[in-house]
Amino acid sequence: MSRPFALPPWLAHTLRTQRGPVPWNAVLRGALSAGPLLLAAVLTDRTSLGVVAAIAAMLAGINDRPGSRRAAVPRIGVPALAGALGMLVGTYAGQQVPALPLTLLLTGLGLVAGGMSAVGPVASGAGTQLLVASAIGAGMPLPEAGWQRALGYLAGAAWLLGLRLALPTPGSPGDFRFDGERAAVAGVYDAVADLLDAVGAEHATARRAALTAALDHAQDALAGPRLRQHASSAAERRLHAQYAAALPLAEATTALAWAGEPLTGRASTGPRRLATAVRESTHTGPLPAPSRSAPALRALDDALLHAAEAFDRGKGGDLHTRRRAAGDLLRTAFGSGGREYGLRVALCFGASAAIAQALHHSHWYGEHEHWYWLPATSVFLVKPDLGPLVSRVLCRAAGTVLGALVFAAFALVLPRPEGLIALVAVSGALIPVATRHFAAQTAVVTVLVLALVMVGGEPQASVSRIGETLLACALVLVVGHLPMPGQRGGGVRARVGVASEAAQAYLAHVLHETDPDSRAVEAGADSRAVRWTLRREAYRALAEARTAIALAAAELPPLARHSEGSGDVVAVLEELVDTTTACAVHLDDTGRLAPLHTERLAELVRELADDRAHLGVRVSELPLAG
Repeated sequence: MSRPFALPPWLAHTLRTQRGPVPWNAVLRGALSAGPLLLAAVLTDRTSLGVVAAIAAMLAGINDRPGSRRAAVPRIGVPALAGALGMLVGTYAGQQVPALPLTLLLTGLGLVAGGMSAVGPVASGAGTQLLVASAIGAGMPLPEAGWQRALGYLAGAAWLLGLRLALPTPGSPGDFRFDGERAAVAGVYDAVADLLDAVGAEHATARRAALTAALDHAQDALAGPRLRQHASSAAERRLHAQYAAALPLAEATTALAWAGEPLTGRASTGPRRLATAVRESTHTGPLPAPSRSAPALRALDDALLHAAEAFDRGKGGDLHTRRRAAGDLLRTAFGSGGREYGLRVALCFGASAAIAQALHHSHWYGEHEHWYWLPATSVFLVKPDLGPLVSRVLCRAAGTVLGALVFAAFALVLPRPEGLIALVAVSGALIPVATRHFAAQTAVVTVLVLALVMVGGEPQASVSRIGETLLACALVLVVGHLPMPGQRGGGVRARVGVASEAAQAYLAHVLHETDPDSRAVEAGADSRAVRWTLRREAYRALAEARTAIALAAAELPPLARHSEGSGDVVAVLEELVDTTTACAVHLDDTGRLAPLHTERLAELVRELADDRAHLGVRVSELPLAG
């Protein structure tokens, strides 16, 4: 029997497209961002500043993802601040520093931004805008001083952020300030119900991963920046209480999934009603009680009763998050993943800046003075969080060619500048939809940037844009496959190491609870709060490791082989955390572990110890109390 044909992972990832409903609120914000800013600048005879502000609004629109308003502040604001700093540094360096020192400076910025990007998504966005804006500042010929460009950049991003905070989401009930938070918390209860329905089925593992993603999303939505330390309104305190009430439900549900005994449909009815109550901001009504025939079922029933009480009280709750210390952030940035990422970004950004300036000073560009396009393009191509390397390169090349051809056609017929401004507005509206595929996003951004350049006074540049993009693609492909100091696959290895440490910390805490003389047991509720925090950290770290492994597996074979086996290690870690959760629920009910739990824990710890040499992941020897 012949095997069905399957695309290689790198090609399958290139063709994969995200699906979902059209985010009409984001489309509206995109239409009101770059285009109106550019129109206002043209009408006030400050076109060059309008171009800078529109670029910032465009980049902010790329970071304008679904979620709460509170989470949008750092996701859009922090990269914008980094971009303004890059614009300031790049402008003054480009005006006063010769070509060679400028290249060295940009290379150093690439090293810093690359290492910083390993910290997390917000830091990665900040690193991207720092480098893109520094290249634009150094290479774009504008009459304004550096501080004026930086302020214009901040104004453009602030305009998009202001739209994000001010415009309500269509169809959201109640206080529009918390529509993103409300949807995120409701999604947790839906994910709990989905997992309960899947207990004992083959897709239970995927549903447990979906529950982790929902909890991560809700935690991020609620834990964003605020002026006061604690929730300041009754609506916000109620949402915090509803989120906190979901944690024991998620714990009991995970324990039931670990046991694998199928449940009746009645078990998921309560969480479904809780999800509706959160989403519609109403009372829960009566909740059907599940059977209490096993420790995990008793925990589920207790959690439902606690949730009903918390929904009625609405006095707030702990989000079970811990701020990462500065030392932890520095260790991540300068660890194996940060070093490998930083070196590769620095090499790509520095080499592309050197090549671009050589071509520029040799007058290869003719009348065009946009040498910044080559290094700015390489920044997006070298970022591993945008997808596997070959996928990024293929999508970038295809998207740029398509976008440049589309713009060339529009440039022949559109009136100037009003037609080009309208094209910028339409492109801004399309960005939230185009982010579902990197090639589509590239095509839309290419049209928008070429329109901005022409409004700014430069001639049509579609041909040079295609040439520079293809050159950047070739450069990044070469650099991406060059040997680097240290062990390859450092990013994956670092993520797996963090997940291993988090899983071990969670297991150690639960095992500590088996000691009747321990302070954690005496603390009671405090012990559970710590346990839920550690569990959240463990599952979040495992999800991040899974994402990094999936991206690495979709690379070309010469790169993918460096992360082989890491998925097996994470699978064992996930089962260890699931088992630890089942142990915690059993401990709450009986005060001791069953032989089944201790035997499985010992077996999993031995498996991890056997695999630790493969990825260099440290696995501690943990005491397994009976």
